[in-house]
Amino acid sequence: MRKYIRIILALLLAVVVMPVEAQNGINSPYSQYGVGFSNMPYNAPIAASMGGVVYTRSYNNMINPFNPASYAAINKETFVFDMGLSIDMSTLRDNTGSQFDADGQLGHLNVAFPLTNWWKTSLGVMPLSDVNYQSTQTSAINPGGEVKTIYEGTGGVAQLFWGHGFNILGGTDPAKAHLRAGFNLNFMYGSLTRAMTYDFVASDTTYFMDSRRQKDTYIKNLTFDLGLQYDQPVGEHYSFGVGVNIRPHRTMTVRDNALVYTFVTNAATEFMRDTVFPTSGSSSEFESTLEQPFTTGIGLSFQHNDLWLIAVDATFMPWNGLKYTEGSSVSIFGDSPLRYGGSQRYAVGLQLLGDRNSSSYLRRITFSAGAHYEAGRMQMAHIDGTEYKLDEWGVGLGCSLPMRKGRSVLNISASYSSFGTVDLLRRDLFSIGISVGSCESWFVKRKFN
Repeated sequence: MRKYIRIILALLLAVVVMPVEAQNGINSPYSQYGVGFSNMPYNAPIAASMGGVVYTRSYNNMINPFNPASYAAINKETFVFDMGLSIDMSTLRDNTGSQFDADGQLGHLNVAFPLTNWWKTSLGVMPLSDVNYQSTQTSAINPGGEVKTIYEGTGGVAQLFWGHGFNILGGTDPAKAHLRAGFNLNFMYGSLTRAMTYDFVASDTTYFMDSRRQKDTYIKNLTFDLGLQYDQPVGEHYSFGVGVNIRPHRTMTVRDNALVYTFVTNAATEFMRDTVFPTSGSSSEFESTLEQPFTTGIGLSFQHNDLWLIAVDATFMPWNGLKYTEGSSVSIFGDSPLRYGGSQRYAVGLQLLGDRNSSSYLRRITFSAGAHYEAGRMQMAHIDGTEYKLDEWGVGLGCSLPMRKGRSVLNISASYSSFGTVDLLRRDLFSIGISVGSCESWFVKRKFN
């Protein structure tokens, strides 16, 4: 009972901390659009180490929330606790220079256990996206001065999920075909704050006044996704796997609170002067919409017993991420340069599987490597009218280190990805991930003579 209490308290703490931690995250100007920039599924070491391959993967000592059918592979009478951390090091580059930044964060906190022999459940929390940016643009004005436009944003969105996986065929017999199905109920929550400040410096500021635009967005929405996995033995030594994950289209409502005002600064104190929005008698609050695109993920894998495994994934969606549409009758930040168009993600991964029965510890280690490519992850229109289609590519590798006792495992991953272009802005990201899959027999009824 004490173990249950500790885990529940840890999950509750993660629910509170995870949306807030992005406020001290890596500076990412691309996160100023939509509901922020997402690193899913690469924020999980089990995915990052194989280049993002997730749809066919299932484990009895780790949790794969990217295909809920995988929960059915958890052994009966077993409790799995899976926690991950990541260290991110980012370099932003354009044609004028570069900037380095680094940060660490909680990657995920998940648990899974059986409800019956054929029905398993999982509960967890992980970051969905983060907003963290600060930049300044300086422009000349007449007479004889300049205006500094300061862009700032903080916040994040996390996802709490409750998933269920079901064994339809095969049970735990490795000689039989296995069919698993599952679903996740997801609760997205978090808050985002964005601001633009205009600071005028000129010899004559009669017709110029410092001003600020600020908008707070509050997200609390439910979504769901469906998963399917099928494993078919091929002869005595091989097996073929198929995985499918579907996220249905969903239109959701979010709450915004905006304020546009002019101000004057005296010494170190700022005084609000006039409120531009909301106007007298109107409310600063309004509702906006989020759209989740219909997303289909398909994976294939081929395995040689306990020697090696190769897998490929493909993900198709009409646009990447959640589409945010401001609901205010007055545009707070003007037209967004973000464009929504077709996006696809491809990943390939290879594993050299460890022999759990070997007396050599080195031979018990599983080694992984993979690569991914995302076409059309973000599409933007530059201020000069140039249209950009920003792609991402990346590689990853890792290892799973078995604990000396039981079925628990320590996962370590290292990944690199490159997103964007130096003509606009390129982000090079190097991440180190560590996760622990603790697998314990909690439901065994011990017998005494």
